[in-house]
Amino acid sequence: MNVLNKEKVLILTGNYGDGHIQVAQALYDAIEIRYPTLEPVIFDFMEWVHPLTNQFSRFLYLQGVKKFPQLYGYIYQKTRRVNKLSNLMKTILSTGVGRMLKLIEEIQPTVVVSTFPLAAAVMSKLKSYGLTDIPTVTTITDHTDHSCWIYPFTDQYIVSSGVVRDSLKSLGVEENRIAVTGIPIRQQFSQTFQREEILKKYGLDPHLPTLLVMGGGCGMIGDGNSTIQEIDALPEPIQLIIVCGHNEKLRLELKEKLKGSKHRIYLTGYINYVHELMVISDLMITKPGGVTTFEAIAMELPMLLYKPIPGQEQDNAKFLVCLGVAVQAETSQDLMKHISNLLNNKELLQQMRENSKQFHPKESAFASVEVILNTKQHYNRLIDLMYTFG
Repeated sequence: MNVLNKEKVLILTGNYGDGHIQVAQALYDAIEIRYPTLEPVIFDFMEWVHPLTNQFSRFLYLQGVKKFPQLYGYIYQKTRRVNKLSNLMKTILSTGVGRMLKLIEEIQPTVVVSTFPLAAAVMSKLKSYGLTDIPTVTTITDHTDHSCWIYPFTDQYIVSSGVVRDSLKSLGVEENRIAVTGIPIRQQFSQTFQREEILKKYGLDPHLPTLLVMGGGCGMIGDGNSTIQEIDALPEPIQLIIVCGHNEKLRLELKEKLKGSKHRIYLTGYINYVHELMVISDLMITKPGGVTTFEAIAMELPMLLYKPIPGQEQDNAKFLVCLGVAVQAETSQDLMKHISNLLNNKELLQQMRENSKQFHPKESAFASVEVILNTKQHYNRLIDLMYTFG
């Protein structure tokens, strides 16, 4: 199909945690499926705008979150609301106007979507300078609010729930600029699967309780190696699926240390079939990232959240626990107690699955695309009116 004359939807993301990229991909796929006359284009905002410093700044961010979580949490809370500190940080971080303008001139999109807060910041700054008037949409990738996502020239916000909508309203965002669609998730998580076939596909036992352990794209869960060894000490045999993400060092260490385990072990690095592992699991231990947890909700998979990092992860955890789709463990003793309790309480697990149904996550990407296109069409109508009466 000739794409030269297609209207383009520019999706800006950032590789500071996999969630931003996964949401961008979910929107890309949904546009291609529902609107083949449009051309979605994904750009890593930080790689494009800051090509010389992106890798270093990403390393500093990930190391800071990992090694100084309390400091990260302190700054997060101090900048939650719009104040002098949050405005100062926005000014420092929202650089790259020239590079961003060049990208817009090259792509010529009819709407710009940001799944990364700094991208939303620069787009708002471009519009405030009068350098562009392209409609802009921001997709918030967590179950919480924060001033880093909020900018005066953002036309529309896409959020996960009414709770986040109400929080944005308290930050001064008009209700008509907020759409509750759920966090956009990829189409793999919207399909129907046969559990028995997938168990057979991966050579797993249909009769053992199955525990899925995920630590996000960086493969960190709790204290990593020691956390898995604590789980391995569970007295009753289980099926343990461990996804190490990009953390190849952790995968190799666990491969060696779990050789003699009494549990059935399925160990992997970064994969593109997490949805299949969620289907065959009874419980998932994970960091409470917004996207991964919304994917689990879509698969009606109960969650055990472990040691959330201060900041958005703690906010996400509180939200999910309140909804009854997750339980939180703060210590290794809590973790072991909750694993045993949940795996031996089928009624509780079933109730957590039922609680997941209060969302409609399987359509979240398509619903988000509708909001994006409505924003674009509303802008086009305004332009037509200006030409008519101007």
